[in-house]
Amino acid sequence: MLQRQNPPAQNINPIRKEQPNMTTRFCQLALASALCAMTLSAQAQTPTIYGLLDASVGRVQAPGGKASTALDSGRMTTSFWGIKGGEDLGGGLSASYAIESFMRADTGSAGRFNADTLWARNAYVGLASNSMGSVQLGRNTTSLFVHTLLFNAFGDSFGFSPAIRQYFTSGTTTGDTGWSDSVRYASPKLAGGLSFTVHGAMSESNGGTNLGASALYFAGPIGAGLAWQNVKKGLTEHNTTTWQLSGSFNLPQAKLFAQYGQVDNDSTKNSYSITGVGAAVPLTGEGKVLVQFGRLDPKVGATRNTWSLGYDHFLSKRTDLYTSYMNDKVSGMAAGNNYAVGVRHRF
Repeated sequence: MLQRQNPPAQNINPIRKEQPNMTTRFCQLALASALCAMTLSAQAQTPTIYGLLDASVGRVQAPGGKASTALDSGRMTTSFWGIKGGEDLGGGLSASYAIESFMRADTGSAGRFNADTLWARNAYVGLASNSMGSVQLGRNTTSLFVHTLLFNAFGDSFGFSPAIRQYFTSGTTTGDTGWSDSVRYASPKLAGGLSFTVHGAMSESNGGTNLGASALYFAGPIGAGLAWQNVKKGLTEHNTTTWQLSGSFNLPQAKLFAQYGQVDNDSTKNSYSITGVGAAVPLTGEGKVLVQFGRLDPKVGATRNTWSLGYDHFLSKRTDLYTSYMNDKVSGMAAGNNYAVGVRHRF
C-alpha cells in the first residue's frame, strides 16, 4: 500500500522571512521619502486657474450723449481670468508667476476692447522673500490704480466708481492701469502696518521711462495711502505726473473714504484736481449700501461732478448681486444717467 509522504522540511526561519534586513528597510524608507518629496513638489508647482465674471443689464449714457439699454460685462469689476503659480526655493525665498487676461463676458471676446493685448491685466515672473519683499518683472498693475480702488466705496468699478472714472477714463492720467516692460518692488509689511512699492517701465525706444512709487498704512480702523507716478513712455502718449493722497476709517456703522489728487499734463500744460468722498454702510451680514461722490476740476475746461449709489448683496463668499445708479455731469452738457442690475462670480 502506498503511503503519502510529507514534503521534506525546509530550513526557513519564518520570522526572518516577514521582516526584511536593515538594508532593505533603508531602501524602502528612502524610496518613500523621495516619492513624498516628489508629490509635495508637484503639488507646489501645480498652476492655479482663477478669475471673475461680471455681467449686468442696464442703461448706459455718457454726459451729453444718447442713452442705450445693454447687457454689459464688467461694469462693477472688469471680467478676467488668470493662471498663477510658484515654487518654494527654501530659506524663505520663493518664485512666482502670473498671467491674467481681461475678457468680455457679454460676447466672449478677449480683452477690454478689440485692440487689447491678451495678457493685459498682469504678466510677470518674480522672486519673493519673507523678510526682503518681492520683485516682479513683466507687465504689472500700477500702484496708482491699486490706491484708487482701495480708497473708494465702488472699488475698481469702471462703470460706477467716480474715482476710477475721473482718474482713468476722463483724459487725465495717462499710461493705462498696467505697465508693460516694468520692474516692480513691493516691501514686506513693516512695523506699525506700513508698506511701500517702487516700480518703473523701461523706455525701449518708445518715448521716455515711466516711474511710480507708493506707501500704504493700515492699522486698526485707519487706512492711508500716498501714490505718485510719472508717465513718459509712448511716442504719442501725453506726459503726465499724478499724485494721490487717500484715507479710510472703519466705524461700527460704516466705512468712510476720502481722496484728493492732482494730475499735471506736461504735453497740454493743463492740470486737474480730483476730490472724492464715500461710504460703505452694512445693512445685514450679507449686504451693504455704497455711496461715492467725485469732482474733477481742470485748470482749463469743464468741471465734472459724478455721484453713485448702489447696493451689493453677497449670496456666498464668491457670488454677489448688485444694483447701482450713477449721475455723471459735465458742466455745459446734459447729465449722463446710468444704472444696472448685475451678478459677479469669483472662481
